[in-house]
Amino acid sequence: MEVSQVKGKFDLAKRLGIRHPIFLAPMAGEAAKPGFVAAVSDAGGLGNLGAGYMAPEALRTAIDEIRKLTKAPFGINLFAPLSPVVQDLEQIAQYGRALEPIHRELALGEPSLPGHLAEDFDTQFDVVLAARVPVFSYTFGPIGKDRVAALKEGGTFVVGTATNVAEGLALQDEGVDAVIAQGAEAGGHRGTFMGSFAEGLMGTMALVPALVDALRIPVIAAGGIADRRGVRAAMALGASGVTVGTAFLSTRESPLGEAYKAALLAPTAERVTRVTSAISGRPARGLVNTLMTTLEQVDAGAPPYPLANAMTRALRKSAGGQGRADYLSLWAGQAVPLNRSWAVSDLMEELAKGLA
Repeated sequence: MEVSQVKGKFDLAKRLGIRHPIFLAPMAGEAAKPGFVAAVSDAGGLGNLGAGYMAPEALRTAIDEIRKLTKAPFGINLFAPLSPVVQDLEQIAQYGRALEPIHRELALGEPSLPGHLAEDFDTQFDVVLAARVPVFSYTFGPIGKDRVAALKEGGTFVVGTATNVAEGLALQDEGVDAVIAQGAEAGGHRGTFMGSFAEGLMGTMALVPALVDALRIPVIAAGGIADRRGVRAAMALGASGVTVGTAFLSTRESPLGEAYKAALLAPTAERVTRVTSAISGRPARGLVNTLMTTLEQVDAGAPPYPLANAMTRALRKSAGGQGRADYLSLWAGQAVPLNRSWAVSDLMEELAKGLA
């Protein structure tokens, strides 16, 4: 089915069978819970499960649970497969030494590089394809025309993530139905896969109209959107919908631990974000804390993703259990000063007012 154009834009809500073209950003890790996804879908938006860290069986179970919790459409997101990384043993050792005092403080064993670094994309993808989910999105790069075509043949609406115009054109050529324009303001990992990460740090206000002018498919704005004003601005720039992540993280239905939520709701002057590669090995925007500043001092830098991400996994999990926000990866976008503690339905109502 072709997406119909309305007033120069694409009617995503009608195409996807949702009330509002407002997507929950797919956030992997602690936020990736079926109940959270279902709450956003039931509120009239599109809940998305960030399944990049999920083992295939866990992903299959999560999809089944979402379907039990809501009859509304939802989406699944995966990380596109990355090229194998070179393991620099000295860099890994230096990074491990930087982690040692944090491990001691959290009463953990010696840091090391785990044998299991990341989930296998092909196996995850097979689960999604078999499940015929309503919407599938991906980030970190292309997944191939054959995979996109297979998803679409099964009735899935496919969305890629772009941080510059070249990426948007490549994704359109791959056959996606829509593109998420990830502005520099967005929290979490950067999706850049063409050009340097610095070149991919286009602000939402510049990126959205550039992609709208260059593409024939819908553009969904992401980055710095947390209330009706952000939605209105994105739509004025030509976006056909918006993706919101950070603002949903402090809602009552959010599965984040209290320490993370407290950091998102700290005094406004303390809610400062920065893009760093120090925690996961891939540029990501988050709240500045002790973990970030400590690891940014490693002379050799962090090993490339997913090596660093795997090496910090144990301490981040332990810090969450101990309520230690100073040692969490507090991924958040630049609009975090606008965060409030309220219900998902109330936030959705506020965001939807920007569509009028």
